[in-house]
Amino acid sequence: MNLALLLPAGLAALAAALLPLLLHLARRHEQTPTDFAALRWLRQKPKPRHRIRFDEWPLLLLRLLLLALLALWLAKPVLSGADDTRPWIVVVPGVDVASAGEQARNADAQRHWLAPDFPSLDTPSPAGGPAIGSLLRQLDAELPPDTPLTVVVPATLQGADAERPRLSRAVTWTVVDGAMASASRPASTAPTFVVRHPAGNDTGLRYLRAAALAWQPAASTTSTLRVGTQDEVLPAITTPLVWLVPGPVPARVVQWIESGGTALLASDSALDGFAPTSTPWRDGDGVALVEAGARKEGRVLRFTRPLRPDAMPTLVEADFPQHLRALFDTQAAAPTRVLATDYAPSTGGATYPVAPHDLQPWLALLIALLALVERWMATRSSRNVAP
Repeated sequence: MNLALLLPAGLAALAAALLPLLLHLARRHEQTPTDFAALRWLRQKPKPRHRIRFDEWPLLLLRLLLLALLALWLAKPVLSGADDTRPWIVVVPGVDVASAGEQARNADAQRHWLAPDFPSLDTPSPAGGPAIGSLLRQLDAELPPDTPLTVVVPATLQGADAERPRLSRAVTWTVVDGAMASASRPASTAPTFVVRHPAGNDTGLRYLRAAALAWQPAASTTSTLRVGTQDEVLPAITTPLVWLVPGPVPARVVQWIESGGTALLASDSALDGFAPTSTPWRDGDGVALVEAGARKEGRVLRFTRPLRPDAMPTLVEADFPQHLRALFDTQAAAPTRVLATDYAPSTGGATYPVAPHDLQPWLALLIALLALVERWMATRSSRNVAP
């Protein structure tokens, strides 16, 4: 254990220890001698030399100790090297506690759930799916470097992030029977998109309306589809555009795409320089239904067939809304389910210093107790005069 001072200048308060010394020296002059008449003619003898003598030395020592502790408190002492290095056993919620107990060979081990705030294993299993990787990294940073760590996990983990944990210590990774509760994912919002069609021609529009209705929750009354003719204003680049106008795509639409917009073109719409690089949608026979490619900052999609059931039978199939929505849901959710054997932490991570223990609260308590004792000793009835 090592004692350190964060503010050594606070020790200058030790100079205040001179005050009780002066007070106790002053008590020697409390009694004033009185000369008697019958003794005044006697020959005066030389007065003996006075020795420095302290009265009530227990009270003096107590006051000196109080001032020394106060000066030490001002210096902000901290204690390092007194960390608890007992082994830790953390259990992922979903593992049977009895199975976890069998893994604990050391009776002195500290047992906790791998959950926020690391509750004791004696408490009920925490609800919800914990972020396993983040919690392991936090625990590795908070534990002393010499503390052994055992992690008890089920065969399949929920809530894993995309990076395998890399810790500063070797971990005993124990896989037992059990299952974690599936992490609930927030329901995704149905995409809003805008359709522009030629005036007097709404071919295929009915199928797009039906798909937009299928995306909406049952209690929702707000439509996610905005329909207009080709002459109306274009939407913001964050809203997908379905362009059903045949012929060359106008320059204003091309500029909108190149600025970062996403446009789904009809099969008879022509865009100069469009070169498909992927096929995000195929039918059951593997025939491409939608082709995709980039255009500067934007993204271009194009149907390969007219929006008619005779040319594109998938329009009347039950999974048409899901396939259409997948064209606009470009950000897929990161996987959170992984086999426990593939998620075992590796070593080589950074080692974090353990924060020293602050001794100021304990010193403050000791100073308060000694101050009460000092007041009792200074004001007790058996004492004649208090300095």
